[in-house]
Amino acid sequence: MSLLEEADSLSKSETSASGAAALASGQGADKGLRGIQEVAEYLQVTHRTLRFYEDKGLIEPTRVGSTRVYSRKDVARMQLILRGKRLGFSIREIKEFLDLYDADPQHIEQNRLLLKKVRERLKLLAAQQAALEQTMVELKQIEREVVEQIAAQK
Repeated sequence: MSLLEEADSLSKSETSASGAAALASGQGADKGLRGIQEVAEYLQVTHRTLRFYEDKGLIEPTRVGSTRVYSRKDVARMQLILRGKRLGFSIREIKEFLDLYDADPQHIEQNRLLLKKVRERLKLLAAQQAALEQTMVELKQIEREVVEQIAAQK
C-alpha cells in the first residue's frame, strides 16, 4: 500500500474539532493528528516550509482557531512533496501528480504521468552527467598543464 493510499484510509473525523481537542490533550498522536511543531520536527523542515506548501495548495491542514492540525494524510503528502523536490521535480509537477492521485482512484493516469516524468528526468540527468564528465576532463587537462608550467618555472 502506498503512503497516500494508507493516508486515504484514515477517516475524515481525525481532522475534526474533536480530533483537535484530542491533539491538545496529548491523545492526538495516537490518532495521527499533529501540530505544526511536531510535523516540522518529524519531517525536518521549518514551519515556513509547511506554510509554503499549504499556500501552494499541496497540503490542507485543518485549522482550529489559528492552530494548524495535520493528519496522517497531510504528513504523507508532505513526505511525497519533499521526495519530489529532492528528485528535482517542480512544484507544478508535484501538484499535478498529487491532483491525479485524488482524481484517479486506480492510479492509472498517475502512474503513466509518473513514468513519463521519471523518464524525462533521467534523460535530463544523463545529459547533465555527460556535461559534468566533459567539464571534469577539461579541468583535469588544465590542471596538468598548469602543474607542468609551474614545474618548468622552477
